Amino acid sequence: MPCGKEESRGGAVPEGDVVGVDMGSTVVKCHVYDRAAEVRGSCCRKVESLYPRSGWVELDPEVLWSQFVDVIKEAVQAAGVHMRQVAGIGISTQRATFITWHKRTGKPFHNFISWQDLRSAELVNSWNKSLLLKVIHLIFTVLHFLTGNDRYLAPSFFTFSTQQTSMKLSWVFKNISEAEEAARKNNCCFGTVDTWLLYRLTKGSVYATDYSNASATGVFEPFTKSWNPTLCTLLSIPMSIFPPVKDTSFNFGSADSEIFGVPVPIMAVVADQQSAMFGECCFHPGDVKLTMGTGGFWNVNTGEHLCASQRDLYPLIGWKIGEEVVYLTEGCMSDIGTAIRWAQDINLFTNADETEEMARSIVDSQGVCFVPGFQISGNDTYLCASFMGLKPSTTRNHLVRAILESIAFRNKQLYDIIVKKVHIPLQTIRANGGVSNNSFVMQMTSDLINKKIEKPANADMSSLGAAFLAGLASGFWTDKEQLKKLRRIEAVFEPQMDSEEYKPAMDTWLKARKRSLNW
Repeated sequence: MPCGKEESRGGAVPEGDVVGVDMGSTVVKCHVYDRAAEVRGSCCRKVESLYPRSGWVELDPEVLWSQFVDVIKEAVQAAGVHMRQVAGIGISTQRATFITWHKRTGKPFHNFISWQDLRSAELVNSWNKSLLLKVIHLIFTVLHFLTGNDRYLAPSFFTFSTQQTSMKLSWVFKNISEAEEAARKNNCCFGTVDTWLLYRLTKGSVYATDYSNASATGVFEPFTKSWNPTLCTLLSIPMSIFPPVKDTSFNFGSADSEIFGVPVPIMAVVADQQSAMFGECCFHPGDVKLTMGTGGFWNVNTGEHLCASQRDLYPLIGWKIGEEVVYLTEGCMSDIGTAIRWAQDINLFTNADETEEMARSIVDSQGVCFVPGFQISGNDTYLCASFMGLKPSTTRNHLVRAILESIAFRNKQLYDIIVKKVHIPLQTIRANGGVSNNSFVMQMTSDLINKKIEKPANADMSSLGAAFLAGLASGFWTDKEQLKKLRRIEAVFEPQMDSEEYKPAMDTWLKARKRSLNW
């Protein structure tokens, strides 16, 4: 990627390009962007998850590292530029996937444990039913009532989830003796994917994470912007293992010259959903991002106001740049791209691009409903995936339409919760992720929520957001106003049907979902 020497935030402007890497759950992507934010070169690799036991999901750290290095080298080569022309690298990573390693040797104690991993399910269920947690709920309910301070609202109904890092980290120290012993001797390092990559890129000289990634672990307290000592004491997690937390758009140092042939500046690390939010230029309070990738995520920019956790919604730090700290409220749905990929694997279609036409080829799903449940639900750990309403006349088209409709119905559910609980006027809704390329899902979602939804020309917002953040830190781009001018909208979906027309179908789907609970 090109990068000339431009002044970083107040010096000469770098010539060249910026690299944005997206270390996703299913794919590792790298794009090389020029000053107009046009993609000059790209490369991707499929992430190979490991399933050593039922419910366990891991990633080989060495394979992930090799893929990371390879996609950068090949994307830069495809762009027709030299590595010394790269103004900076921005790295977006899947959240809450973590690893621990020995501080002195750098040797991992285990593979990456994915955010999708379910090994802590029994521990989560046990804690959520415990008397201690009920006492904690009662104490903080009283404190919130007496003080009115939102900081006490979240703990008043806090529950653990398998997607959080906290319980799985507690599992590590209960089950991997080498990690526990190293932690006792202050020789254990914890890191999410970003921290591990920084550590490897700099040959161990940089050990850090950023606020967006830290806030997504469930171990970091967004109100105090620090690792949570109370939670760590509760779960017997040593505080000594956690990395320092830095700004999101920040000069983290340079990649060792042995890796890419020259030292390359690392100018941003950011969690994937927050990165997509930045890439969509959702810079103002009330701006909304909808990501439909492996999972589904609704994010609302709440500005300087940190909204306390509520059922189905939770606060995150979007990014920190200098003195600016932007908070988000997030709601998530599992099994978006996962369900579509499963349908492809069982040969309901050969290419995901076909699904839109298949869904539109019929008037409705003929009463067929799909309930996603491949991953454990936070609300019901025994929710099962199912098709209901099958008939002799049911075809592949009905099954595919039912899967797509389930995505739109869940978008509607989560949007309604946001409207009810986030007391900020919602502005523009901007969609991204692979499923946002499906106009059937996009139009149905727009109809159901009765709001306009914008879709960008490039759906890979996580890599663009990382590039934007790196470009700001390096001086490649000057400010957010310049970034806003680089946005390109491919399509705008406006409501075309009254949401009431979908009510019978959604009521049937809700009934099907209810029957899939407590399996």
